[in-house]
Amino acid sequence: MRVSSMGKIAGRRVLSSVVVAGIALGLGASPAMAQKKPKAEKAAKGQAKTGFSKEFSVAAQPLQAKLEAVRVAKAKVDAKDPAGQAELDAALAGAPAMMAAAEAAIMNADDRLVAGQFAINLGGYVGDVAMRQRGAKNMIDSGKLEAAKVPEFQYYLGSFAYANKDYATAQTALAAALAGGHPADDAAELMADSFAKANNPKGGLDAMRKVVDARRAAGKPVPGSWLRRANTIAYNNKLGPEAIDWAILQVQLQPNNFNWLGSSQMVRQFSGFGPQETLDLFRLMIRSGALDNEAKYVSNEYKEYIEAADPRRLPGEVVKVIDKGTAAGALSGAWVTDARATASGRIAADKASLGGQANTARDGNGVAAVADAYLNYGDAAKAEELYAAALTKGATDKDRVLTRLGIAQVDQGKWAAAKDSFSKVSGARNNLAKLWLIYVAQKSGGTA
Repeated sequence: MRVSSMGKIAGRRVLSSVVVAGIALGLGASPAMAQKKPKAEKAAKGQAKTGFSKEFSVAAQPLQAKLEAVRVAKAKVDAKDPAGQAELDAALAGAPAMMAAAEAAIMNADDRLVAGQFAINLGGYVGDVAMRQRGAKNMIDSGKLEAAKVPEFQYYLGSFAYANKDYATAQTALAAALAGGHPADDAAELMADSFAKANNPKGGLDAMRKVVDARRAAGKPVPGSWLRRANTIAYNNKLGPEAIDWAILQVQLQPNNFNWLGSSQMVRQFSGFGPQETLDLFRLMIRSGALDNEAKYVSNEYKEYIEAADPRRLPGEVVKVIDKGTAAGALSGAWVTDARATASGRIAADKASLGGQANTARDGNGVAAVADAYLNYGDAAKAEELYAAALTKGATDKDRVLTRLGIAQVDQGKWAAAKDSFSKVSGARNNLAKLWLIYVAQKSGGTA
């Protein structure tokens, strides 16, 4: 769901899920109303009922009758009765003023509970979300709700408040609903978005993270919509560290091709990767399935992968990427054809020279360059051997060599060794290594 539509969605959900019947006041109430008492009226165990005040009874009795008339007329409208709409319009006339009078006459907890119920019902009929918010708050504040019902009504209060743009109330109420175990999946999204709309997006992400951690600690699945909402909030508000953390968490908890694509893009966006880091991210994307999404989503990634690998520098890898992208319908055109021709024309001579390069390379950087060539041709075992040698010979960019050592080990299914290599990566490549570690854990059946 889009952020801009959440208020409407919250309103619709609550309108359809909160059906609170009117309570008979016991003073001239109709038999039908007297027989239908909601659960919310029941006092908590050990708590005595005080009854309704005289002032409230006087104000609320005509409102109760009005609501019953509205209910009957609304049923006719729902049943497509031609006379229903006129009857409903007549029944609603003056109802908001009567509701205000009843609220003003509240004298005790029972009054407050019933006034709240009436406000929720009437607010639903007239489309007044502020009235419904007052109603939910009065029901909670009455202290008359059963303890098990309180989280549910906190959720209603928070949802009404969100739709009413009272984001401070929404934050508090929805947090209370979640803490009380209310199961509605959108509660956490509405809570986080309430913070964001109140110009505190980081506070919303922090609150969401607590809920996610609690879910995981309880062994319960985390809804994908929570992760998407957090990612959206972080991205829209340019919260780089948070965006990276949520992107990594998303692919960790819900790995699929689309999430691998989105998480990789998010980490790249906020990590400031250079060409070499980007190349190793693309290598993860092609292995994880991120590039197996619809062509329209990955066309740019394929093109940038080719540019990062360079047909003149890593021709074997470029040919494989071009062939895969072309088969997927993500690559086409003269530029692609020319790049493939350049790459394929260099492969034979380049391969023939590798043995000599490996023998003559003297320092760690030279050995690492030869290892890169072997990795590009898919000779993971030889690449692993040379990357390990490059580390012992003092390769300047240790984190790059460790990353590619891990990739060579991944390509051989050496999961424990790969995990060890990626775990040693630091600096600018730290977030990249985190993604690789998640991939290793998922392929090996372990944990990142």
